[in-house]
Amino acid sequence: MGRVMLGHADELGAELADLIRVQVDFYGSSAVVAKDELRQSCAANIAFVFRQLSGDADPDIPAAAETGTARARAGVPLPAVMDAYRVGFRFMWEATIAEARRNGDLSIDSILDATSQILLAQDTFTQAMTTAYRKQLTIQILSHEEERSALVEALLFRRITDRHNLWEIADTLRLPTSGPYVVVAAEVPEIGRLGLPEIASKLDVRDIRSAWRLLPDLQVGIVYLRAPAVLGTVVEVLEGVASSRVGISPRFDNLAETGEGLRLARLAIAGEPSSKSLVALFDDSPLAFAAASAPDTMTRIRTSILGPLDELPDAERQILVTTFEAWLDTGGSANDTATAIFCHPNTVRHRLRRIEERTGRSLSRPRDVAELCLAFEIERRRPRASET
Repeated sequence: MGRVMLGHADELGAELADLIRVQVDFYGSSAVVAKDELRQSCAANIAFVFRQLSGDADPDIPAAAETGTARARAGVPLPAVMDAYRVGFRFMWEATIAEARRNGDLSIDSILDATSQILLAQDTFTQAMTTAYRKQLTIQILSHEEERSALVEALLFRRITDRHNLWEIADTLRLPTSGPYVVVAAEVPEIGRLGLPEIASKLDVRDIRSAWRLLPDLQVGIVYLRAPAVLGTVVEVLEGVASSRVGISPRFDNLAETGEGLRLARLAIAGEPSSKSLVALFDDSPLAFAAASAPDTMTRIRTSILGPLDELPDAERQILVTTFEAWLDTGGSANDTATAIFCHPNTVRHRLRRIEERTGRSLSRPRDVAELCLAFEIERRRPRASET
């Protein structure tokens, strides 16, 4: 009976292909698997099953593995392939029973044995197909992630600026072609280890799109902010994952600006932390941008203005810096500054006079105040002592 069925493999394969396209929605509504390809696959699997039934097949099952690999490459969902196999083996069983009825010489034992062999083949073939499918899918995922990671690196280091190429990159990274975006930079515990484990999937569940790259010293991501409130959600997620400092750049709209975003995200984590949170946002005020531009020039400006403070003991110097920053934050009020840093207003005034004496700038002259503000902003963004 196996040899008889084997002789009709091509005919049965064509019939089965039509049946699958009717009974399995994906095959009927999608052109991913061409009709001829499906027919050939059905015929190959049918032929192998009936060669087994007639005792002519090797124990290997290449047809099933080839099907699994091909369907994974084509992007056919695994449940759809499983449904096709279910339809296919039922079709083969029914065709075998019909042939048995036409052949009156077959015993009941032979029919039962044939049925058992088909059920066993279904289990073996399905397992081989799913194993090959998942193996190929893993290869594709890893390859895709490598491609995504390489594209992120190309953006971070300004290797791609052409608008058409940027659109293609955005599509590959599953990002919109225009922002706003932010760059997130997280310190890593050691080379090769993630600073933000599983961050992409944690953002995905919040419907926040992102793409990531692991560098030797940082884990870096490009995050799309579909609405202003999304940034707060991003910070919340990062705070729940981070074990070391994380910096977030200001918003930008063009992927060509990703490299500058990385620089500003690095600056956000370079200075002394201003709060208990591990996540720091780069202040996008004009003063912050000025302090972050032309690093060599800014360093000279800081030294020329605050250099005399560097001669003081570290603790005393830090007190003056903290007092000035609090004075700025409270709008230049000595009383409010005293409340903020827990001291007497006269102490605040005394410290401010010391800053004036040391720097040669007067807090009553707007130009001098502007210079001091810039110098202290540069000071705030200097790398921490542990990093120098």
